[in-house]
Amino acid sequence: MTPDTATAPAKDPWRQRGRLPLLVGTGLLGVGAVALVVYFGYRADSARAVAVGLALGVVPLPLLGLFYWWIDRYEPEPRRYVVAAFLWGAAGAVGIALVFNELLASTFDLSDGQTATFVAPFVEETAKGLFLLATFLRARRVIGGVLDGLFYAGVVGLGFAFIENILYYSASYLGGPELGLGGAQGATATFAIRGLLSPFAHPLFTASLGLAIGLAVLQRSWWARVPLVLGGWAGSMLLHGLWNGSISYAGIAGFALFYLLLVVVFAGFVTLAIVLRQRQFVVLRRSLSYVADRGWIHPAELPWLTYVGYRAQARRHARDLGGRDAAAVVRRYQALATRLAFVHDAVMLGRPGRDGVERTLAIRAEMDTLRPRLQLPPAIAPLPRPPLLGPPMLTGPPVRWS
Repeated sequence: MTPDTATAPAKDPWRQRGRLPLLVGTGLLGVGAVALVVYFGYRADSARAVAVGLALGVVPLPLLGLFYWWIDRYEPEPRRYVVAAFLWGAAGAVGIALVFNELLASTFDLSDGQTATFVAPFVEETAKGLFLLATFLRARRVIGGVLDGLFYAGVVGLGFAFIENILYYSASYLGGPELGLGGAQGATATFAIRGLLSPFAHPLFTASLGLAIGLAVLQRSWWARVPLVLGGWAGSMLLHGLWNGSISYAGIAGFALFYLLLVVVFAGFVTLAIVLRQRQFVVLRRSLSYVADRGWIHPAELPWLTYVGYRAQARRHARDLGGRDAAAVVRRYQALATRLAFVHDAVMLGRPGRDGVERTLAIRAEMDTLRPRLQLPPAIAPLPRPPLLGPPMLTGPPVRWS
């Protein structure tokens, strides 16, 4: 077995088709995002204003991105989908919003406050939600539950907020009679509201739809899925509309009151994400322990496949012994073990899914091909067994493993 074949991605026979169109579309979205920034500069006739907007727009991204990276660590999403989600928010959704917000405002002769309160929530949440909906319909294995839905909703929202904020910061830098401030003072004042007080707003609005799609994935009937998705979409528009309306019509006191409400809602979503991430850890430990009991993996491998710290330690150990190729083998083996755990758990719980048994056995076969080149650290003392909270072998229907 050559290093190239040993470290190649697992050949999943049930892999979602359409990888090339997704990559091409992602590239086009990247070009579109750059084009939007250039367009902002052309419309403002000021490269400096756009440069200031771009610099300020980047500031909140590392902290918010770190949170979404943290909740995605146990079962990392495909990078191509993560990049596509961000760029869809940054280019696709923003482009749609720019066209239709202005079109509807001019068609119905709406004021800025009316457009922001009644038009923008519908247009923008629909535009952002198109990525989630398309992913749900086309690649349901990518969004496999509530945490995935919240994750992708947040990434799309981050992309949208990033580009939209560049527009707002640039306009504030240029100033105007309706702003009252200009230059660095105007841009800083807008940054304080959008970049410091409410950087989570757009990810939060779209989280309602992400939550609904994550729940819809777990349903067997379309009669249950459709109302969930429509309800989540309505929730996103409602949160967005109330936020914009509080700015346009409610005054300082109304805005402060709704801001506090938004913070509470955001805290609720964050708490839910943390609980679901911890649930992933419990499922990972439980399922892999059961798999080890069946003899599919060695029990001594469990710490290096389960705990984030131990997993990183195992990759460092392999890199020290065998270089980057050995570390890549361990990384691939850990990714396969994680996938095996969640697919196996879903099968044993009888959750909806396509060819779960066959996928479980195929992933196991891929792990077997990597095992001869696997360089894990020496075995450590056995770790406590996970609590048997609804163990899959007792709660699911009988499954025949051939």
